[in-house]
Amino acid sequence: MAFFMERHIGFDLIDSQFRHVMRVAVSVREGVISSATLLKRLRSGSHKSVTYVAFRKVGRVIRAMQLLRCLTDAPLRRRVTAATNKVESGKAMKYHSLLTNAVIFHNALDIAEIVRQLLGEGWEIDPEDLAHISPYLTEHIKGFGEYSTHQLDIEPEAYDPKLDVGSTPLRQQDLTTVGLGTAA
Repeated sequence: MAFFMERHIGFDLIDSQFRHVMRVAVSVREGVISSATLLKRLRSGSHKSVTYVAFRKVGRVIRAMQLLRCLTDAPLRRRVTAATNKVESGKAMKYHSLLTNAVIFHNALDIAEIVRQLLGEGWEIDPEDLAHISPYLTEHIKGFGEYSTHQLDIEPEAYDPKLDVGSTPLRQQDLTTVGLGTAA
C-alpha cells in the first residue's frame, strides 16, 4: 500500500515543495496574487515546474480524502447529493428555457411561411385572426425524442421578419384605441 501511495500520490515531491505550495496558498488567500494569474503562471511551464506538479498531487490527495469522507459519512453524502441535484435542476431549467425559445422561434417562422403561402394563393388574412395564433405549439415536440444532427452544418435561409397582412404596428396606433391611453 505504501508503494502504491508513494508512486501515485508522490508524498516525497509534496514534502519537497511544501514551502512553495504553502507560500503560494497564503498569497492567494491574502489577495497578493489572483488564482487566475497563478494558474496562468503555473501552466506556462507546467512540464518543468515541480511546484505545479506538487499542486496537482496535493489536489489528488484532497480529492481522494473528500471521496473517502463522502463514502463514510451518510449525512455529508446526502448534502452533496442535494446540492448536486439543485445545480443540475438549474441547468435543466436553463436548457428548458433555451429549448422553449427555440421552439417558439421555429414555430413563428413556420407560421409566417404558411401565411406567406396563403397570401400567394390569394387568401385574405385578417391581422385579428393572426393575433390569436400562438407560436408556443408543443404537440409536435418530442422532449426526449431522437433528433438528427446530420444537417447542423447547413446554413438556414435568411429570416424575413416582414409579414404583409396589412397590420399596423402597435407603436404607430393611437394608444387610446387599444385602451392604453387612459389614466387609471
